[in-house]
Amino acid sequence: MQFTSVQDFLDHVQLELDANRLVLPTLPDIALKVKNAVTDGDISAKELADMIVTDAALSTQIIRVANSPVYRGASEINNIQMAVSRLGNNTIRSLVTSLVMKQMFRPSSKLLESLFRRTWEQSVNVSAISRALCAFVPHLNSDEAMLAGLIHQIGKLPILMLVENIPEFRDSPTRMEKLLEKAHPAVGKLIMDAWDFPANLKPVASEYVNFRYDSGPKADYVDVVQVAFLQSIAGTDHPACRVDCSAVPSFTKLGFPANTEILEIEGISDEIEIARSMLS
Repeated sequence: MQFTSVQDFLDHVQLELDANRLVLPTLPDIALKVKNAVTDGDISAKELADMIVTDAALSTQIIRVANSPVYRGASEINNIQMAVSRLGNNTIRSLVTSLVMKQMFRPSSKLLESLFRRTWEQSVNVSAISRALCAFVPHLNSDEAMLAGLIHQIGKLPILMLVENIPEFRDSPTRMEKLLEKAHPAVGKLIMDAWDFPANLKPVASEYVNFRYDSGPKADYVDVVQVAFLQSIAGTDHPACRVDCSAVPSFTKLGFPANTEILEIEGISDEIEIARSMLS
C-alpha cells in the first residue's frame, strides 16, 4: 500500500472507518456519564458525587486535585460530595474528562509505546500552559483551557493505531512523524464531532495549527492553545518553529507581543507546574 499524499491517507482513514476496521477513540464511560449529566443541567451535587464515587481511582484523583493549590479552600476536602459542592458541576465535568484522558494514551503494542508517551507528555505540557494563560483572558475558563490543551493532538491516536499495520510508516520513523503532524488535525476534527464536544472546544483539535485562525476580536480556546503550543515547542526543531509569530492573530488577542517569552512572566512557571502535577 502506497500513499502519495496526506489526502490519500485521510481517504484511507475514512474507508477504514466506513468499513468498521478503525474505531475512533471514545471517552471512558464515567467521563461520558458526567458530561451528559452536567450538560442536561438537572443533577444535584449529591447525584453527581454518587456517579463519580463508583470509580475509586478517579475519586481519589479528584479529591487530590480539589486539595491542590489551584482549588484549595479553608478546609480540607475528604470526600467527593464536598469536592463537587466546592468546585461546582461545570468544573467537575472538565476535571473528570481531563483526568481520565490519560487512559486513552495507552498503546496497543510496544512498538507504539514511546510515541504514545511522547504525545501524552506534549499534550500535558500544552494543557498546563493553556491553563496558566487564562490569567490573561479572564472571559475564558481555566479548566476548559486545560481540557482544550489535552485534546489538541487527539487526532494522533487513531493514526498511530492504523499505521502500526502499514509498513511504509511503521518502518520509517521519519515518514511516520511527518504523517502524524500533517494528518492529525483532520482526524482530530472527526473525533471532536463524534464526541459531541461543546462548540467552544470543538475547533481546537483541527484549528490550533491554522496560524491564520481568527474567530473575532476576543480570544477563544483555539487562540490559547495555539499560543501555548508555539511556546511549548520554542527552541526545538519542530517545523512550526519557523512560523512568524508576529503574523499570528492569537498573540495579539491574548495581549502578548509575538516575541514575548511567556514562560518567563512572573508566576507563570509556577502555575504551569501546578497544572502539570494535577495531570501526572
